[in-house]
Amino acid sequence: MRIAIVTDAWFPQENGVVRVLATLTQRLKRRGHEILLIEPGQFRTIPCPTYPDIRLAFGVGGDIGRRLDDFAPEALHLPTEGPLGWAARGLALKRGWPFTSAYHSKFPEYIQARTGLPLSWLYAPVRKFHQASSGVLCPSPSVYRELSERVFTHLRLWSHGVDTDVFHPQPKDFLNLARPVHMYVGRVTVEKNLDAFLKLDLPGSKVIVGSGPARNTLMRRYPEAHFKVAHGDAELSRYFAAADVFVFPSLTDTFGLVMLEAMASGVPVAAFPVTGPLDVLGESKAGVLDWDLAKAAGLALSIDPSICRAHALGFSWDHVTDQFLDFLAPIGSPERLCA
Repeated sequence: MRIAIVTDAWFPQENGVVRVLATLTQRLKRRGHEILLIEPGQFRTIPCPTYPDIRLAFGVGGDIGRRLDDFAPEALHLPTEGPLGWAARGLALKRGWPFTSAYHSKFPEYIQARTGLPLSWLYAPVRKFHQASSGVLCPSPSVYRELSERVFTHLRLWSHGVDTDVFHPQPKDFLNLARPVHMYVGRVTVEKNLDAFLKLDLPGSKVIVGSGPARNTLMRRYPEAHFKVAHGDAELSRYFAAADVFVFPSLTDTFGLVMLEAMASGVPVAAFPVTGPLDVLGESKAGVLDWDLAKAAGLALSIDPSICRAHALGFSWDHVTDQFLDFLAPIGSPERLCA
């Protein structure tokens, strides 16, 4: 099948959305599907306000149209609500093509954290984007319920997977720091609520692995913490495995793939009982959820690493890929949705 994926999230961005899309694309190609990937690096871009590391494409409509027409896709997927996603959505509606979309990130909450604008205002354009979709892929039951309550339609529950060959238990001596090592891996941005982790009175060491616009501010604010950047998956996997507990303070993630990567590395998770952690951990006992994050971190230290690894092994990329293919809306089918 010829599948076109138009995304505003792609390398060199480093986040869970990019990792999911990169792995999905790889798995689809392995199965013999032909993929057209349209991403910001193929266009002129400008820095995203408040997050300059993310580049936004502009002036893309005609070029996207030519690329899609030349490829003649049999299915179209729009995983992001950015400029490329909106442009592809408009073209699909003009051509009468059905498409699927995905709700990877809580952009309304992210924007509210930066601007203070009401969530009802911010959800309106996001809901409009997905209203025309044949299937809105939701990464967790909690996100499915939240979007249902906000009157989103055509929702589909879609799991995420973890590469357990890349992320696996390894020696702890990669980090020569006081134990226990409490670690966060991911984007260093305001919406990740990292102050809630860094201000905790915890024994041992605190480590932040990642980059983002809040990094320099947090480094000045918390000089006792250790800030690292991983270069490539091999090094990243060693950071994960070197931790004693993975602390995930975010209140706004739709899933939190890094928690799966930590557990695949044999590292238990401490997090708040919110969307994302509730779905990733479930009843596994591979981590501790508590509104007292310090208490959760302390209790998580006693969890057997084998429990964490076993839970992560249940998140198969074969299943994720099967679901994605099942949800696709073939172009040329009688289904036609209106904006």
